[in-house]
Amino acid sequence: MAVQTPGDDHGPWLVVGLGNPGPRYADHRHNVGYRVADVLAERMGSRFRSHKSGRADVVEGRLAVPGPRVVLARPRCYMNESGGPVKALLAFYGIAPDHLVAVHDELDIGFGTLRIKFGGGDNGHNGLRSLRSSLGTGDFYRVRLGIGRPPGRTEVSDFVLSRYSAAETSLLPVQVVDAADAVVSLLTDGLERTQQRFNT
Repeated sequence: MAVQTPGDDHGPWLVVGLGNPGPRYADHRHNVGYRVADVLAERMGSRFRSHKSGRADVVEGRLAVPGPRVVLARPRCYMNESGGPVKALLAFYGIAPDHLVAVHDELDIGFGTLRIKFGGGDNGHNGLRSLRSSLGTGDFYRVRLGIGRPPGRTEVSDFVLSRYSAAETSLLPVQVVDAADAVVSLLTDGLERTQQRFNT
């Protein structure tokens, strides 16, 4: 299967910030994908609106001019159910999975670190597991924001569903903006150049 590299065409692309809906989860590590989506929506000069599917909020537009058309989305379901709404959006807009970018937290890289890649497994991430199950493939792009491993004997589930430390909170806006920049770079400059710039 030929991989469609961002920057080679003008879309459309689906960019999905993964997280859990509602104020209870807003500040959790697991919701950093939502934070990046919020920054991207601001850059697109629009607000999220409910999609007719009822299971996601979307913004449509462009992140750069010239640049591809983009559907920016936040699923309105829990993380482990993300695949259904994403599959529905891909079908509605006629977008192939290789034009999907998932933005999510990542346990296996340190806080403040970004990794951008195409394809792979789910690495225990419930959102990615749901996407791969619903789409029948893992061949989509990922912008991964490091949150690090939980300290001591803290359970992973408790760690991802907890707030950042005070020190992390002060640095988080920088990581979120960098991730938003990485999404724009991925869609306009392609994977290799984006990895060279952001895979620190």
